[in-house]
Amino acid sequence: MRRLIVALFMMAALPVAALAADGAKIGSVDVQKVLLMSDAGKDAKEQLSQRAAMYEGAKNSKEEELKKLKGELEKQGSILSDSARSAKERDYQQQLKEYQRFLKDAQEDLQSKNDEYTGKIVDEIVKVTQNYGRQNGYTAIFVKSEQMVYLDEKADVTEQILKAFNASRAKK
Repeated sequence: MRRLIVALFMMAALPVAALAADGAKIGSVDVQKVLLMSDAGKDAKEQLSQRAAMYEGAKNSKEEELKKLKGELEKQGSILSDSARSAKERDYQQQLKEYQRFLKDAQEDLQSKNDEYTGKIVDEIVKVTQNYGRQNGYTAIFVKSEQMVYLDEKADVTEQILKAFNASRAKK
């Protein structure tokens, strides 16, 4: 198994080694860092935080309502008739289900918005990186990842891409 992994790695490294042997200019960009440090990324994070705060307020309100209903049920449970107690228990269970559905929907909405914002920003980062590569004579710019065994720090163009990305967004 180990030999297979090494062989696959060597096969993947051959095209890169061939590029480097031809004197090609190769770079890498940490897309995650650009995403987090860019103005657009910070704006998206702020929008998500505001949305999460809105959901948090609604969640707290619903929790208080549930606590109130449960308290009433516990206090009045022994003095209520069986049918009245059943009705209150059903009401509590219904509101509990609605609360759980609300939490699930809120989580899905936040995840969806995060994916939407991230997708748009990453698409823009890719375009800026492609333009940067063309303008600066790069043969290839790779996404920095854990799979990279070694890459000279001089090949990291993350800061330049971050500046170019912020500048391109400022023009819009």
